[in-house]
Amino acid sequence: MEIKEISQAVIGRLPRYYRYLGDLKDEGVERISSQELSELMKVTASQIRQDFNNFGGFGQQGYGYNVEYLYKEIGKILGLDQTHHFIIIGAGNLGQALGGYLNFERRGFIFSGMFDQNPALIGKEVRGVKVQPMEEMEAFVKNNAVDIAVLTIPKTGAVDVAEKLVSYGIKAIWNFAHVDLNVPEGIQVENVHLSDSLMKLSYNINRYDQLVAENQ
Repeated sequence: MEIKEISQAVIGRLPRYYRYLGDLKDEGVERISSQELSELMKVTASQIRQDFNNFGGFGQQGYGYNVEYLYKEIGKILGLDQTHHFIIIGAGNLGQALGGYLNFERRGFIFSGMFDQNPALIGKEVRGVKVQPMEEMEAFVKNNAVDIAVLTIPKTGAVDVAEKLVSYGIKAIWNFAHVDLNVPEGIQVENVHLSDSLMKLSYNINRYDQLVAENQ
């Protein structure tokens, strides 16, 4: 069966739909229209319908969307009906913060291991997971069905570590290092540049201040 190509823009909105629908489900809401969802999410109703139509629609004319059903279906699309084991490479402040984030488990992402090359961090525990030396990473990945690696290390070592992870069988890398990774086709990489988000905030602050000044 041919797999339909979905734009990254649509894929990027799916986690937000999932989060809002989860909140609605927890509040006891049973159904919702695209217009009501639009008002909550500040996304146009037509955009919501177009996004959902990529996967079959999910709605019923005159009824809207069944919240629990839509929540489950988007979860399946996102692969959240499966369990993913991940490791963190880099046991510094950011790595420890990510390792301590409980919500990952609620989404099916199991924090399995943490690695660092700093002897002072070896043996330290983050939510019951001990920091191990880098030399033990290969065996751990291969013996524990790890499919996702989180990189929270300086960019100087990130490229080399990423190449090793790929050779160990890692399927995806969540990259917090400030460097682009050149990985083989089929290896999924999600780059997170924290400073980019701050710069975007800075732009929006400046833009808003300019608009206010122009209207005074």
